[in-house]
Amino acid sequence: MGFFTKAEKTPAQTVVQDVLRVQKNERALIIANPETNVIAQELFTALTESGAKPVLMFQQKKSSMDYAEDSVIGALKSAPDIVLSISAVKLGKDREGISSPYKDEASGTSYDSIFDYLLEGKKTIRAVWTPGLTEDMFARTVQIDYKLLGERCRKIRALYEGAESIRITAPGGTDVSVGVKGRKGLVDDGDFSRPGTGGNIPAGEVFISPVVGTTAGSIVFDGSMTFSDGDALLQTPISVTVKDGFVTDISGGAEAKRLLKDVTAAEKEAVQLEESGRLAHGTGAVYSRNARNIGEFGIGLNPAASITGNMLEDEKAFRTCHFAIGQNYDGDAPALIHFDGIVRVPTVTITYSDGKTFTLLKDGELQL
Repeated sequence: MGFFTKAEKTPAQTVVQDVLRVQKNERALIIANPETNVIAQELFTALTESGAKPVLMFQQKKSSMDYAEDSVIGALKSAPDIVLSISAVKLGKDREGISSPYKDEASGTSYDSIFDYLLEGKKTIRAVWTPGLTEDMFARTVQIDYKLLGERCRKIRALYEGAESIRITAPGGTDVSVGVKGRKGLVDDGDFSRPGTGGNIPAGEVFISPVVGTTAGSIVFDGSMTFSDGDALLQTPISVTVKDGFVTDISGGAEAKRLLKDVTAAEKEAVQLEESGRLAHGTGAVYSRNARNIGEFGIGLNPAASITGNMLEDEKAFRTCHFAIGQNYDGDAPALIHFDGIVRVPTVTITYSDGKTFTLLKDGELQL
């Protein structure tokens, strides 16, 4: 097994040894695209050096509306110990899982992806997923202080305990409230060493799923945005009006029209999938409606990240927060999309059941 000092480690070795804490003889599956070949090969080498048994497979780049190849789904069904999805855009949807969801008998929760089922349901794998990772980003954002990141994540997650709502305002025009009663804060803290844990590389955010139907106000995305075919820096802010948890209006320039087109396409595709039998009867309308759901509120915590037009990095940047339109992380708002958008220098105030408040970010700066 290869061991290195922090200064000597490559980013791939940091992921394998510090983030995943790979053990000898563990089975690891790397799923990559031609565009991510170099990073995938580096991870394969680092896994081999650590005594693991890696397998590397490629598929063509997939958008958020594409299906993963059947052979990729088959490889995931082999239930390796570790999965690394090193994708240029997305891993791809699970055709079989969408039409016949996997059900966790213990909790009764259904999953439309074998990846999610193994990670969140059975909790037999641990994973890294990197939608949009580039060699430059990999070199800049991986070798950070994970102990400090973990401490910040834990503090923020604890602050969400007992919270009723969160209000977010920003100079760009955002003024929105999200209900979070009963929701748990989720973390991407770079500690994916236990079965059932996983997250992004680069790591660095705390996020929460708003209670469905509770988000209300205006969100003005003024950093970057995810679209069906990738991410982009915004030349013109996108203004989104939200009422009773769902987007009612999207306005701005050409990018707003692009987002509206993609959201509308997801609404229509959900209905068509049910009509063709690829979505269970009665779920097409649910998936369609949730294409306008506010599924996530997150705060960036990676000090090496910046806004570049690549959401994988952008949502981790300090002095930002982000919202997602579409599917959430609590399983009660399934959708075909999950489009993240960045809001710059937000002020974030938490309100508790007893009426007390706590300002978590003020003009983008952490108040911990």
